Amino acid sequence: MSGALLHSAHDYRLVTLSVALAMFAAYTALDLAGRVTAARDWTRVLWLAGGSISMGLGIWAMHYIGMLAFSLPVPVLYHYPTVIVSLLAAIAASAVALFTVSRVRMGVAQQVIGSLIMGGGIAAMHYIGMAAMRVPAMMEYNWLRVALSIVLAVVISFVALILSFQARDEKGTSWRKAFSALGMGSAIPLMHYTGMWAVSFHASNVAPDATNAVGISELGAAAIGVVTFAVMGGAIVTSMLDRLLAAQRAVTVTAQESELYFHTLAEAVPEIIWTTDPAGVPDFFNSCWYRYTGLTFEQSKGADWKGVLHPDDLPACVEKWERSIATGEPYQIEYRFRHADGSYRWFLGRANAIRDEKGKVIKWFGTCTDIEDQKHNQQILEDQIRDRTEELADANTRLQEEMWEKDEARRRLDEQNAGILRELTERSTRATMLAKMGELLQSCVSKDEVYAAALGFGPRIFPTSRGALALLNPERKVAEVNGSWLDCALPLTVFEANSCWALRTGHPHLVVAGDTTAPCAHAAGIKSTYLCIPILAQGEALGILHFQATEEVPVLADAELSLKTTFAGQVGLSVANIRLREALRNQSIKDPLTGLYNRRYLTEMLEREIRRAVRAEQSLGVLMLDLDHFKKFNDTYGHEAGDTVLRETASFLTKSIRVEDVVCRFGGEEFVIILPTADLNAAHARAERIRSKLRELTVLHQGQSLGMITVSVGVATLPQHGTSPKDLLEAADAALYRAKREGRDRVVDATPRPAPAPEATSPEIALSAAK
Repeated sequence: MSGALLHSAHDYRLVTLSVALAMFAAYTALDLAGRVTAARDWTRVLWLAGGSISMGLGIWAMHYIGMLAFSLPVPVLYHYPTVIVSLLAAIAASAVALFTVSRVRMGVAQQVIGSLIMGGGIAAMHYIGMAAMRVPAMMEYNWLRVALSIVLAVVISFVALILSFQARDEKGTSWRKAFSALGMGSAIPLMHYTGMWAVSFHASNVAPDATNAVGISELGAAAIGVVTFAVMGGAIVTSMLDRLLAAQRAVTVTAQESELYFHTLAEAVPEIIWTTDPAGVPDFFNSCWYRYTGLTFEQSKGADWKGVLHPDDLPACVEKWERSIATGEPYQIEYRFRHADGSYRWFLGRANAIRDEKGKVIKWFGTCTDIEDQKHNQQILEDQIRDRTEELADANTRLQEEMWEKDEARRRLDEQNAGILRELTERSTRATMLAKMGELLQSCVSKDEVYAAALGFGPRIFPTSRGALALLNPERKVAEVNGSWLDCALPLTVFEANSCWALRTGHPHLVVAGDTTAPCAHAAGIKSTYLCIPILAQGEALGILHFQATEEVPVLADAELSLKTTFAGQVGLSVANIRLREALRNQSIKDPLTGLYNRRYLTEMLEREIRRAVRAEQSLGVLMLDLDHFKKFNDTYGHEAGDTVLRETASFLTKSIRVEDVVCRFGGEEFVIILPTADLNAAHARAERIRSKLRELTVLHQGQSLGMITVSVGVATLPQHGTSPKDLLEAADAALYRAKREGRDRVVDATPRPAPAPEATSPEIALSAAK
């Protein structure tokens, strides 16, 4: 009935034939890829054209055998012009594939473009072939399956290009090429049968156009298969023959080039070169042989070459040559050859056996080197040796006499070298100790530590010299000896700076024993040699390093001057650093106007003394003093007078306290005195004494008395008025303000706190609250 679905079937014999054709076509493609790559110029074009035709024919035959394996319950004809177009599409796709894989390099872009064109050509071949079918039915395509078949064609082409590119350089049949052909041959029919799966046939009452259409029988299918196999087989055989011919041509060219290279090299060497067969029969001589002997090649091949040898040298030469031929050992001998003019010259003959891979001798290669000049020089040398022998015999006696002198000199030199080595070892050890001392000095935090380190390392670094260390006082007028080693004695332990020439000049000053030219006054009475080295730091003299010679070593070596100067420099740098740290420390904790400790130091000291008093269960007194009517001094006499009052008051307070007490300037005209171990009664008594004594202080400014100075004092003690810096300062401050309100010039004790503070606060918070 019109429109009914036609059921199809497959002839699996033809299906198998189509798969076999695909595998054979894949192998053909792999084999031809190598020939197209190896070919050049017009031969490459011919191989590309022939390979494209044979490969395209194989793919096309696989397609049509596969279509003939597909049978319908209606007659099927094929429009042969369309069939020819599908064949051309397969050939074009094959040409693109072979051209792509024959490139020197195949990148990803070339692979993608080539696979798209090749896959598109294969898909076009298939669907053009489908269009060539003439059946009384309508074909309906499933476009998803059509798209799948096209994608398969492109993917199969991509893989085929990669496999062909990898296998193109392999010679002959290999496992990789065979497995690649099997894989490609199995994948190509997959695309074809996917395309066939994408179409369904529906019966139609309209007769197909049979113009230029023919039917193909099983015999025709077999013929297509046989012809295709024959064409691809011929292509493979042609490829194999071409490969064999190319290999033979390469071997021939290589042999010709090797022979030409050997002849060129033999003629370029300025020696006689010859070769023989394994039996010792000569088969080659270079032109040097012919020019020297005057023989022809035919004469040289026979026994005439022996006539060139000197008669005295012939037996030994022939015997040794025959032994080398028999054993294969290298041949070497000296003999005389007759020149073409009849004269003889000495030659050195050498020959080595050339063997094959089995070790069999296949040729002898020999050279003859002219050594006439060497022989002549050797004879002259022998004559000279004979003449010299007598002279040497006469000189031998003199040499023996000189030998003991040289041995003695060598012994003395060895002793000197041993002494130098000991000295170098000793200097190295001392330099190491100097470096260690430098590291230790860098870690010192006080001058006493610097003195101890310097005086400890001094005798180890300078064991043969006495030494002493003297440093200038802060005013840089007087030097004081801080220590010495090895019983170094100076007449004066304290002396003026200008009594040392090293401090005057800033350079080392050496005074040799008995020299009265420029002795140092501080070393008067010293009889031995001594050396003073200034201790410098940043261009400033800090003291001297004094060295004295001993009775065992009465001189001071000049070689040690650099070491001693370095020693003094390290000591000076350490002392300068400590002085700088002390100056910075004083600047950070001292009030610049009064010289008293400042508020920062008060914070540290008060907290430390409170902890100490709490641990020892002792009292601690705190006095807060404020100058009465201080503003009057500034308003009446000026701020300079006020500064004078502050300085004189600070000096008075410093003299009025114990060593363990601490006085600080709290701010403005306020002062704080910390009295360790003082209870309330003792602190009050101390405050009263300070107040009464201060009234007696007379302060002069520009020759004018500034009048009587009075002070109001607030007293607080630990633990009655608190156990923290904040509590004590607040209590003392409150007592101070009570003294101010009650008429000034008096001492007022703080009121006991009703309860202790729950916890101590930091000194910074306490000072801020007290302010």
